[in-house]
Amino acid sequence: MNDSELYVLPLVVRIEKAAPPERTDALEAAATAVLSLLADPGEWAEELSAWQSTGKIRKVVRRARGAEWRRAVALPGRTVEHRTAEVRVHPPVPLDGWPRDLRRLQVGGTELADTAALPPAPPPILWANPSLEMSAGKAMAQAGHAAQLAWWASDDGERAAWRERGLAVAVRTAGARDDFDAKVAAGLPVVRDAGFTEIEPGSCTFVADAPWLRGRVFER
Repeated sequence: MNDSELYVLPLVVRIEKAAPPERTDALEAAATAVLSLLADPGEWAEELSAWQSTGKIRKVVRRARGAEWRRAVALPGRTVEHRTAEVRVHPPVPLDGWPRDLRRLQVGGTELADTAALPPAPPPILWANPSLEMSAGKAMAQAGHAAQLAWWASDDGERAAWRERGLAVAVRTAGARDDFDAKVAAGLPVVRDAGFTEIEPGSCTFVADAPWLRGRVFER
């Protein structure tokens, strides 16, 4: 498969200089945005099918503020507001066919931090690998992958119940590498990075955990 046949899911996070979002809020908003498109593709069903049919689930996160954000919002897509964060998901586009106003946005500069205590984490929980350092943008894409794997692994009844909870998802960092490795070994859905940016190919970045996913064995 050549690059012209690949599709990518664009995500844009709003980062205003005076009021950047909390890091975990941005990660959870990105995961929820991905889930919203999977749960209800609406008019973008064809684009979503083309993206998933490649066998890849590549996502790219770009940042915007001010007029950049307003231009992004004017394009087809959906905005998820989650506590301090706003993330817009756009329909999948060919890897080399980004709309101009999205293509001009920067990928870097997503250094976000958590400045307040995190609230309780209801399932599903997307656990980040504590031994990997990722920018917020990279981690947002990885959280989106983990949410997508959890969605694919859920049956129709589990998905319906998830919808009733507003597609809520929590993102947390595992307490220690041994704890993260145990979750990987448990057979839960695991994100293994392709290695395009920041980290080594094949690195396990996130594990998706929920009561209804335990006891099943997924391809690792």
